[in-house]
Amino acid sequence: MADSFLGKSSSSLTEQFSPIALIRRLVFGMAIATLFLMALGSATRVMNAGLACPDWPLCFGELVPHQQMNLQVFLEWFHRLIASGLGLLVIGLTSLSWWYRHSLPKWLPWSTTFALGLVILQGLLGGLTVTQLLRFDIVTAHLGTGLLFFSTLLATGMALLPYQGTGVVGKLPWISLSAAVLVYLQSLLGGLVASRWALHQCLSASQLCSVMNSHIFGVLPATLATVVLIFLAWRTPALHPILRQLAKLAGGLLILQVVLGVTTFRLQLQVALLTVAHQAVGAALLGTLVAFSVIALRDRIGAGHFAVLQQRQEPVDLEGPQAAAP
Repeated sequence: MADSFLGKSSSSLTEQFSPIALIRRLVFGMAIATLFLMALGSATRVMNAGLACPDWPLCFGELVPHQQMNLQVFLEWFHRLIASGLGLLVIGLTSLSWWYRHSLPKWLPWSTTFALGLVILQGLLGGLTVTQLLRFDIVTAHLGTGLLFFSTLLATGMALLPYQGTGVVGKLPWISLSAAVLVYLQSLLGGLVASRWALHQCLSASQLCSVMNSHIFGVLPATLATVVLIFLAWRTPALHPILRQLAKLAGGLLILQVVLGVTTFRLQLQVALLTVAHQAVGAALLGTLVAFSVIALRDRIGAGHFAVLQQRQEPVDLEGPQAAAP
């Protein structure tokens, strides 16, 4: 019995420190850091600190601008610092995935390489936002790339989780994917409104109202798709607990996001903390929908594989490694 216990403990320890487990933890940690970084970028924008450091990649020609340091300079400098650290982590992540590629899912090195490409693009866009004096299209592209990078990390991490599906998801993967795309587009519209100060322009001078209204009306399809997903997930019997919890989380984030959106609009973006929270919750909602989509797709693919094996009358390995399933 002691040998059996020691054998299980050794196996559990080996699995905990296996390359796939280490990469999974690193990916989720980087996703959390990315969410914080996007919130910090939003704070930098609403505090008018986007050009607090007039040069790039240094700040006032220094790594740490001691003499010029104030709240605005700190926000911009700290945003660059976190972004640089995250870039180094992505390089390490990509290197690990290629080094251990023979013991990892075949898609993983390519996924991390794609994430690295997004980080490089994001760095270039970050530099252009400064050198081009916060041009609205570049600022919006900067946000869009950040959200895509965040989604890539979450999709990779969820695909690496051990998971045994129940095979009852039906059309939920496609509904969640549609909701995620709509929320992503709505986030871009929000970034466009913010980068062009469209709310202030519309209310004070009746300019750029079309930009602001596009974001307001864009709430409807994104909200409807998310509500349909939550309702169908609630109505689906025997749905996996992970999917059920993600659906509940999406519902809570959706309600919070609508409340924040209405409040920030009524207060005309005068409360910086609410504006930052609005963007952060929107990114979190997008991430939740992406996570739901990946798990639901794994459930659907796993159920299809199970059916094929049954038709062939082949034995089904329900205890095999599930982490390699995309």
